[in-house]
Order: sequence, then C-alpha cells, then structure tokens
Amino acid sequence: MKSEKLIVNRVNAVWRNLPSRVCFSLFVFHVSLLLLSCEGPKQVKKVEPFKGPIEEINDVKMLFSEAALLKVKLTTAKQLRYINDDRKYPKPVSILFYGPTGEEVTTLKSDSGRYDKAKDIYTVMGHVVVINKQKQEKLLTSELNWNPVTKKVFTNKPVTIISQLTGEKLNGGLGLESNQDFTNYKVLKPTGVFNVETSPGY
Repeated sequence: MKSEKLIVNRVNAVWRNLPSRVCFSLFVFHVSLLLLSCEGPKQVKKVEPFKGPIEEINDVKMLFSEAALLKVKLTTAKQLRYINDDRKYPKPVSILFYGPTGEEVTTLKSDSGRYDKAKDIYTVMGHVVVINKQKQEKLLTSELNWNPVTKKVFTNKPVTIISQLTGEKLNGGLGLESNQDFTNYKVLKPTGVFNVETSPGY
C-alpha cells in the first residue's frame, strides 16, 4: 500500500510540475481518443460491378462449318462482348446459310442481334427478312432464334411467309419452327390467302 501511494504521489507531483501547455495538449489528445473510440464503423461504399462491354470488335465475320463444309456465315459491323461472354450486335446482321454442295440456300438480314452464351442461342431482331432462294419464299418477322448445336431456327413472334412465285401469303400467329436453312419449316396456327386450283365443274 505504501509503495502504491508513493507511486501515485510521484505521478501527481510530475503532473503538477508539467507546463500548462503540455497539460492542455495531453487533455486534447485524450479527448480525441475518446471521440474516435465512440465513432461507429465507417460505411464502405459498395462498388457496382462493371456491366458494360469488355471488348469491341469491328467488321465481324463468323464461319460455322460441318465436316469441313461451310454451313453458315454471319457478318456484322460491330460486336460487343461482355464479361459472361454474351455478345451484342448493335448494327445490322447478315447471315448466309449454305446447302450440302456449298451453294447459298437462304439469306437472312436483321437490324441487330445478340448471343446468349449460357443458352448458346443467337437471336436477330428488328426487321428480320429471310429469303429462301430454292423455294422462292420470303419470311418476315420481328425476331428469330438460332441454335447452332441443334441447327434449329424458331420464334414465338408473328411471322409472314410470302411466295415470290404465286404471291400467296401465309401468316403464323404463334411463330415458327424450322431447320437452319429454312428448307423445312412449320408455321404454328397459320392463317392466310392461298391460290387453290379447282377442276372444271366445281
């Protein structure tokens, strides 16, 4: 006990002998420490992940082949690639579909397009115009999807098919399913005007 009192007395003596400026500075220091300890944790601003394109390519040309034969050629002026490997084609898209001997069977043109990496689906949008050269048919719609694995084309948008030979018009209210070169397709719930040949007497 005597030793503790002796230490306290010495500390008090030292404190009394300190200049007033030093005492004030020590007081301010201790008050600052108390204020800092009372502050809550600082809020860290959340940084939103970058959602824009990570790559931009001009004058894109993509070729899809099978058994060393060219089957599909896609060209567009610009491609934007994203971190998940999705792609957008903000400029008009042109696609050529080739037959078994390398001849151009079908052409497709649209205002824009995109590629969904997770689904492996290409989609073209806007004024989509497909022309089958062999069957002399034109298809009009606002959106078409193409799966390069299954080689199928499909849409759930309204479609119109016009025969360039007869002028017949076929409307599909619920879309279309087709092979990728449009040589074999099925229009869902079709309506339209058809030319029907009748025998004499009918």
